[in-house]
Amino acid sequence: MRGSSRGSAKEVQAAFDAVLAGGSSGETLAEELFAVTAVVDGNASLRRALADPSRGAADKQGLARSLFGGRVGATTTDLVGEVAGRRWSAERDLGDTLEALAVQALLATAERAGRIDRVEDELFRFERIVAGDPALRDTLSSRNTDASGKAALVRRLLEAKAAPETVRLAEQAVRAPRGRRLDRVMEAYLELASTRRDELTALVTVAAPLTPQQAARLRSALEAHYGKAVSLQVVQDPTVMGGIRVQVGDEVVDGTVLRRLDEARRHVTGA
Repeated sequence: MRGSSRGSAKEVQAAFDAVLAGGSSGETLAEELFAVTAVVDGNASLRRALADPSRGAADKQGLARSLFGGRVGATTTDLVGEVAGRRWSAERDLGDTLEALAVQALLATAERAGRIDRVEDELFRFERIVAGDPALRDTLSSRNTDASGKAALVRRLLEAKAAPETVRLAEQAVRAPRGRRLDRVMEAYLELASTRRDELTALVTVAAPLTPQQAARLRSALEAHYGKAVSLQVVQDPTVMGGIRVQVGDEVVDGTVLRRLDEARRHVTGA
């Protein structure tokens, strides 16, 4: 997000954190905020009205309350009013913020139950399973496949094998990707999980599994470099041949054999 949206998102986040600290049900908040997001996404006129910088905050809050009051709980209505009353650089940012709050509400539920680490790991593994299965990826990503059918397929794949928050978030990702590829949706969810745990996530690609000692040394080095806790998500990919590729956010360090061979080829051919 840029400009006024960034500041607005921080202010909304503070209001959301206060609601969670007050003991509100994360599951209820999540379901109601996902429902509100769907309504906003599906109505361009409403989205424009709520994000219109020329309208006063009280006017937009009144509109939000008139539309959603009575349809969702008072706590959710207040949060939606907070979002509507802020200034947004782009209409999309308003919907993105509502969705992010819904995801965080489920993550907070997992956190209270002591399983947020598990949820983050399961979401990552689900994304990798889908990425590695072209038929499954096409089914879950296709716009021609019924959203409810995709959600039901996810439930069959994950139910009784994953935490309830994992199942619900995976269902939401395939049911309402909001114009994004499935892997991008999952990346956004994982980033929110990492932020909630106050740590960075390093995507580590290797040809062979890391030993516990290697993983510990890599984590220690990354934490010393970034000055905060780092979680490793390791992907095994034989095509890299050897070495290691590490991505933290937008920063990438690629020391794989494949990368070095490719650089050598370009040097020889001039390509």
